[in-house]
Amino acid sequence: MNLEKYMLPCLSKTLFGIECLGCGFQRALFLLFKGDFKGAFEMYPALYTSLLFLGIVALYFFDKSRNYKKPLWFFGILNSLIMILGYAYKHYY
Repeated sequence: MNLEKYMLPCLSKTLFGIECLGCGFQRALFLLFKGDFKGAFEMYPALYTSLLFLGIVALYFFDKSRNYKKPLWFFGILNSLIMILGYAYKHYY
């Protein structure tokens, strides 16, 4: 099955020609599913922290017996920083 033809285009890149902070996430996730961990990281450095953050968000909504606010904030800020640093690195180097 060729999943690459079902990927959504980036609206920012399509309309304005400028990549957004999330550009590369789908392709990196596809590389991760193929088993190319290094290639996925090189494509989108914030992939692993994004997946970890999404896992914490899921726990926050589905597991009401524990308090996930501090880890949610921590991984949200960490993920944002890595996204910004990865974006800057990709465009300036």
